[in-house]
Amino acid sequence: MKNALTLSGFIAALASLPAMAQEGLDTIGKPHDGLMGFQPAGSELAEGIHQLDHMILIIITAICIFVAGLLLFAIVRFNRRANPQAAKFTHHTPIEIAWTVIPILILIVIGSFSLPELFRQQEIPDGDITIKVTGYQWYWGYEYVDEGFAFDSYLIGHPATITAEDEAAGVKPFVNSEAMAAKLAAAGYNADEFLLATDTAVVVPVNKTIVMQVTGADVIHSWALPAFGVKQDGVPGRLAQLWFKPTKEGIYFGQCSELCGKDHAYMPITVKVVSEEAYAAWLAAAKEQYADAGLPLPFQIASN
Repeated sequence: MKNALTLSGFIAALASLPAMAQEGLDTIGKPHDGLMGFQPAGSELAEGIHQLDHMILIIITAICIFVAGLLLFAIVRFNRRANPQAAKFTHHTPIEIAWTVIPILILIVIGSFSLPELFRQQEIPDGDITIKVTGYQWYWGYEYVDEGFAFDSYLIGHPATITAEDEAAGVKPFVNSEAMAAKLAAAGYNADEFLLATDTAVVVPVNKTIVMQVTGADVIHSWALPAFGVKQDGVPGRLAQLWFKPTKEGIYFGQCSELCGKDHAYMPITVKVVSEEAYAAWLAAAKEQYADAGLPLPFQIASN
C-alpha cells in the first residue's frame, strides 16, 4: 500500500511538470485582438529586427511625405490655370542624376543595417543548449540532444491530450468550450490561449544561446516564434538550424507557419524561458520522466 501511494504521488508530480515550469511566469509572446505591430521582443535577434523595422519605417515615411509634397507642389504650381504656357524640354541632367544617386544612397544605408542583421540570423553560434525539433502531422517532437531525452508536444485539445475524464467533463477535440477552458486552467494557461498552449512545452534558461535543429518527418513544416524573431522550415531529409538567446523570462507562443495538411492550424509551439535554477530543477525532473532509465532490454538466449 505504501509503495502504491508513493508511486501515485510520483506520477502526480510528473503530471504537474508543465505547471511547475511556468509558475510565476508572465505570458509575453502571444497575439492580442485589435493590436498592431510586433509582439514584445524576447530575444536579441528580435530586438535587432524591431530596431531595423523602426529605422526603415522612418525612411519610407520620409520618402512618402517627400513624394506627396512633390506631387502637391506640381499640382498647384504647374496646373493649366497657374501655368498656361507649359515648358518644353526632354531632359534635366541634375534632376536625373539626383533621382538616380539619392535612391542608391538610401539603399546603401538600408543594406548596411539589414545585411548584418540577416547574417547574424544565419550564422549559427555554438549553443549552450541544442534541441532537435521534428515536425509531424500534426504535432512537434523535441529532443534535448545533450541530455538524452525527448518528448512530443501536442495542442491542448488535440485528441492525443483528451483523457477519459476529459470526455466525461465534456471536452471535445479542437472545440473551445467551458470544459476546454477548465482543462487549460488545470495546465496553467488562460482560456484565451486555446489553440496556442501545448501539453508539453520547450523549457530553456534565460540569457543562454539555444540552437534548434529543425527537420520534418513527413511533409514540410515551419518552426516559427514571432517574439524571438525566428522561423525555419523543417524539410524531410534535411537538418536546418536556427538560434536565439532569450532575454526575458516568460511564456512565448508560436505556430507551424508552413501549410502542412488539414490540421495545420493545430500545431502550436510553446516555449517557457525560466531562470537557470528553475531550468536545472525542470531538467532533473524531465530526465526522470522522459529519459531511458538505462536498463538493458529484456532478452532471451536461444537454445537448441
